Amino acid sequence: MVSNYKKRITKRTALGFFVVAIVPLSTTLGRAQQLQGGPETGKLYSQNCANCHEPHAAPTHAPDRKALEQMTPEAIYRSLVTGSMTSNAKELTDDQRREIAEFLSGRQLERGRSNEASAMKNHCADEPLGDPLKGPKWNGWGGDLTNARFQSAADAGLTADQVRHLKFKWAFGFPNASTAWSQPVVVGGRVYVGSSNGFVYSLSAQTGCVYWSFEAKAGVRAAVTMGPPTNGSNQTRYPLYFGDAKANVYAIDAATGKLIWTQIADPVAGARITAAPKLFDGRLYVPVSSWEAMSRGPNSECCKFRGSVVAYDANAGNQVWKSYTIAQEPGPTKKTAAGVQQWGPSGGGVWGSPTIDAKRRVLYVGTGDSYTAPQVNTVDAVLAFDLSNGKMLWSRQLTENDVAESSDAPDFDIGASVILRNLPDGRDMLIVSSKSGVTYALDPNRQGAQLWTQRIGEGSRRGGTMWGAAADETTVYVPNVNTELGAEKAGGLTALRLDTGEKVWHVMPPVPGCKVKEESCTPGQSAAITVIPGVVFSGSTNGVMRAFSTNDGKVLWEFGASGEPITTVNGVPGQGGSIDGAGPAVVGGMVLMNSGYGYGGGTPGNLLLVFGVD
Repeated sequence: MVSNYKKRITKRTALGFFVVAIVPLSTTLGRAQQLQGGPETGKLYSQNCANCHEPHAAPTHAPDRKALEQMTPEAIYRSLVTGSMTSNAKELTDDQRREIAEFLSGRQLERGRSNEASAMKNHCADEPLGDPLKGPKWNGWGGDLTNARFQSAADAGLTADQVRHLKFKWAFGFPNASTAWSQPVVVGGRVYVGSSNGFVYSLSAQTGCVYWSFEAKAGVRAAVTMGPPTNGSNQTRYPLYFGDAKANVYAIDAATGKLIWTQIADPVAGARITAAPKLFDGRLYVPVSSWEAMSRGPNSECCKFRGSVVAYDANAGNQVWKSYTIAQEPGPTKKTAAGVQQWGPSGGGVWGSPTIDAKRRVLYVGTGDSYTAPQVNTVDAVLAFDLSNGKMLWSRQLTENDVAESSDAPDFDIGASVILRNLPDGRDMLIVSSKSGVTYALDPNRQGAQLWTQRIGEGSRRGGTMWGAAADETTVYVPNVNTELGAEKAGGLTALRLDTGEKVWHVMPPVPGCKVKEESCTPGQSAAITVIPGVVFSGSTNGVMRAFSTNDGKVLWEFGASGEPITTVNGVPGQGGSIDGAGPAVVGGMVLMNSGYGYGGGTPGNLLLVFGVD
């Protein structure tokens, strides 16, 4: 629970970053019980939620009680009303949902429209959008179609020597949020970023002033992707594409934030869009994942979800094709001890942004584990789809016997996007890093045959690579999590040769001085990483962003603000937290990163932080 810890700055170094100490405080559960309903609200929680969220619950993917207490009441309420817990809360009244949200979070729900740009004090002056695709940019999740998360020197506008002198420029605070989880995108001097509060914002990259906000139907974790200009209402507009936590897909106008079209990618309860869509040749390719298995328990009917990729006409919004990661439609299997029907096969969510192979006209994705038996060979796998019609061309499974309902399932999802690289000798390869702690090189010309493998860490539910590696022309850089192993063993960054998989160097983060065993203290490197010539950026779950030399892994710069209040340009109270999920965007001499991840043992926060050298 975030309020169990007080963070204080103990030293400001010459580089301008913070060293953070963590001191345990008493729990705020008693205060939470007093806010709404007292013991009766506690009974509501026990009857409707404890079965999956308490420590004694059967193994599930559901966040535990402590993780729920780190969330804002708005986030909990949204999950019960329009999010992943909608089906579980269908018998509750709206007042009861509000009571549970306030009981768990320890404060009352905000009323009104405080999430909107109109409620913020720092409005931008009206100015034309111009041609945003000219000049430096970081567009979408991986920066390009290959998901290498590599930014050229020209677009980065930073050298290794300049990185040493990065300084804090400004911070934007996401209202009513405990997690900053959407990767910022910078195109044409404007920042486009979603939030767990369900809004997408357009900001000035230079000052952080706000142009507009758009309200989605659920939280927006996926990075935004800008497309080429289209015509609408007799004027040129640049569409922004993204998805939300209810599997809705949107196209909105980059200049105004007005809706162009919207579709739902999957109607199954718990379906969501976690990763950024990919835009190519007039089509938008949308990955679909799910939290359906998080509500699994003896009284829950589970699971009917199958991961998928959906192709849309980018201009009109109509569906062109939809391909599932599991070919077989789920059917009834067994019943729980409570007599509730279970279904399978299920799972295979697509948690990462698709990778486009323009030369072969193929799309690649990695898939998650099975939710329920029987397991099929397209989960924990790399899949290749024909771009034109969605036909599955081949699959390469990397982990067998990974069924979430089993107590000994390893949970080795491939959450990170597949990386497509062309080697100097002309060979192409797919680089895949998973929660198993193993990185693979696969041959796209031989249906994903393995070229090499290399272990970079221990695999676990919170181990290996969670959200994304990065690669330049010769080397792939792979982060490691392992927060479950404690502060001394968590984290790590490894550089591997692309041609052979041989280790070039491996560095571990400093062991933090805190003595508590909470995951918020451990320096797991769960967030996606980003590389520019000479520098690789990697954040940690204890809230520190570091820039490492690509030559030897030495730290060139770091910044930490976990738990600290920070003044924001939009007047929203801001606090830093864990760095997880999204990676930094490096563009035009600036580094933009999120701070705050109130899930999975992380420290909550609600900040977009921006750094520069001038």
